[in-house]
Amino acid sequence: MDIKKLQAIVIDALEDVKAQDIRAYDTVHLTSLFDRIAIASGTSNRQTKALAASVRDKVKESGGTILSIEGEDTGEWVLVDLGDMIVHIMQPAIRDYYRLEEIWGDKEVKLGAAKRISNRAGSATDDGEPAPKKAGRHLTVTQSSDDETPKKSAARKTPAKKTTAAKTAASKTTSAKKPIAKTVKVAATKRATTAAKKAPAKRAPAKPKVSK
Repeated sequence: MDIKKLQAIVIDALEDVKAQDIRAYDTVHLTSLFDRIAIASGTSNRQTKALAASVRDKVKESGGTILSIEGEDTGEWVLVDLGDMIVHIMQPAIRDYYRLEEIWGDKEVKLGAAKRISNRAGSATDDGEPAPKKAGRHLTVTQSSDDETPKKSAARKTPAKKTTAAKTAASKTTSAKKPIAKTVKVAATKRATTAAKKAPAKRAPAKPKVSK
């Protein structure tokens, strides 16, 4: 089992039984025997035994291995050996006396990071597959706006069709505005023609005779 996942399971098991002052430390750089050590306090023999049992059950349910459990007969100091991780469950007086934090507490692991890992593991489905992610609201808004945009642009580009009556009215208005220029020949009247014939032709004035 992954050490981070094992660490998260142990911390959850201790918190379920109300363990006090839970601490976890990275010991990779100090020893090759184990990678993590967890220390927690129980207020009574009964609680320390219950804490050890909770850790054992949780790790077994997750497929982990329990190498050994020591100190259950007295309950003052119960040690749970998980191979890559050692869990010390102690009463406050015993914990203050041995001060294990001073020996192994060079590099403390933040419990918040372990809880986040535990939540990620719990978010998987029963089949072991990760739970599907929910779409954000901003994606939904973006998709709806994208769907509406083509409709609006199409409405703007497509001109409205004119009805037959509108076309007829427009053609009448256009024809009325345009002036019609035509040359009309008027026939001369009979009176004008007769008067023109009877009128004496104008002669040029006679030249005066000059005496020699």
